[in-house]
Amino acid sequence: MKTAKKGDWVQISNVVLPVGSRAPQVPEDTANCDLLMWVKGFIQQDAQVGDTVEIITAVGRRETGKLVDVNPNYIHTYGTFVPELVQIQRQLREVLYGGEE
Repeated sequence: MKTAKKGDWVQISNVVLPVGSRAPQVPEDTANCDLLMWVKGFIQQDAQVGDTVEIITAVGRRETGKLVDVNPNYIHTYGTFVPELVQIQRQLREVLYGGEE
């Protein structure tokens, strides 16, 4: 189990709206899930993943939630390579600038 020391960069999670508290117009599959908040910051006490902790975010906000990760990675992606976009880029360069350079 991962352990965080005071001052480590961590990620916490918190339930913002539990099932049953969601707006009536949201789709059924959405309404059947809690609305979660994920926040990264500097932990204020030693703890293990799963503990409730307090963090201070990069902008100085204090948040409390369940510790879910220590030194979290960025896992976003813009998807896989799309060959058609390269062709579109070449066509735009030709139209806008008269060629590659």
